[in-house]
Amino acid sequence: MNNTQTQLNMGYVWTICLVAACGGLLFGYDWVVIGGAKPFYEAWFSITDPAQSGWAMSSALAGCVFGALMSGWCADKLGRRLPLILSAILFSASALGTALATSFDMFVIYRIVGGVGIGLASALSPLYIAEVSPAEKRGRFVAVNQLTIVIGVLAAQLINLIIADPVPGGATQQMLVDTWNGQTGWRWMFGAELVPALAFLVLMFFVPESPRWLVKAGKPERARTMLERIGSKGYAAQTLQDIEQTLQQDNHKVSYSTLLQPQIKPIVIIGMVLAVFQQWCGINVIFNYAQEIFASAGFDINGTLKSIVATGIINLVFTIAALPLVDKLGRRKLMLLGASGLTVIYVLIAGAYAMGVMGWPVLVLVLAAIAIYALTLAPVTWVLLSEIFPTRVRGLAMSLGTLALWIACFLLTYTFPLLNASLGAAGSFLLYGVICAAGYLYILRNVPETKGVTLEALEAQLAQLHQKHPAGANPESMR
Repeated sequence: MNNTQTQLNMGYVWTICLVAACGGLLFGYDWVVIGGAKPFYEAWFSITDPAQSGWAMSSALAGCVFGALMSGWCADKLGRRLPLILSAILFSASALGTALATSFDMFVIYRIVGGVGIGLASALSPLYIAEVSPAEKRGRFVAVNQLTIVIGVLAAQLINLIIADPVPGGATQQMLVDTWNGQTGWRWMFGAELVPALAFLVLMFFVPESPRWLVKAGKPERARTMLERIGSKGYAAQTLQDIEQTLQQDNHKVSYSTLLQPQIKPIVIIGMVLAVFQQWCGINVIFNYAQEIFASAGFDINGTLKSIVATGIINLVFTIAALPLVDKLGRRKLMLLGASGLTVIYVLIAGAYAMGVMGWPVLVLVLAAIAIYALTLAPVTWVLLSEIFPTRVRGLAMSLGTLALWIACFLLTYTFPLLNASLGAAGSFLLYGVICAAGYLYILRNVPETKGVTLEALEAQLAQLHQKHPAGANPESMR
């Protein structure tokens, strides 16, 4: 389509995409708020066992796995909109339930409930945005979802810092439980999520369904109406025709076995590997175990809370910088930059810990790692996951990719204390550096460039590419 810019109601597209991206904001908040609250709720529940501490931190991720697993069925049967409404309800219940928890078991249950909401939103928010965005700006719009995740992360970090009273140096767990932080403060940290969760719930009722799902569900006129709100009648007619042609190529019943078909399986594998790599690159350890990482670098609780906010600010600044780059430089170049950059930074961090370097040098290296991640792997992985899968299996494939991501995140979060105990901080970061180097080689060999290509055209190109190269894509042919 020519002159797409003049055919589109960009204000409307931005509005519905930003509302859908609020799922990312809640994902970011719910995922990170526990890091700042950790010393205080552990004091309240008298958590001293490392296994119990690890379960408290990773329990939400168990919910994420379940939410991601059910997101495919929800996306294909219910659409994109209703499951996002469900995620908003789950976020609201988790915020209230966790804040009012009177026992550790109740605390964990509501963390799992919130995790289910994260699993749904993390799969469906970028999927919805990709399906309503124009091809030439799709990367930027989907990257906005990552921006809202980062805003949610920073919001949680700032709220934790604002709520927490200063803590005396060397405070023990028993001293913490007797403070306002240990009694009430940590509850406000979790409960504050209720405000954006309820706002998301209300706003989602004003967002239309994805036109691509409407066509797939046999409702082309509703899809046409929605597309005409996005652009002109010509834009709507052309887009509708593209969607229908793509779906007509194969109208068989879709199930998970469909993902094993020869022309689809290689693409699904690429998506799952990228999802796992985004987690195993190790950056999320910094967000989840900031207290341990900064404490080992010589920071007390007050210094750790301030350092955590610094990571959030850097995360936000470089995520904003990434928005235009996703469509200008392309997905593949940014993924390669991220994998190689993190490899170098992790080797330097490992060296700093090995040589006993403390304080600001470690913080600067950590901030550099977050900057590289925010500029590259964080937004681009979600963009690729939302666009590389064929239309007829996109919901199921996206759920499988997101499932792989959250399983990887659970394993990362659960194993870091064990790795840290056996390898030390230096050994742990060196291991993540090796993983990043391996990720670089995989991306170089298998990941094609997808910028500026419509979802329907991209599907045809990937199918044709894998017919020629069944063992994997040749990215050189799609630059």
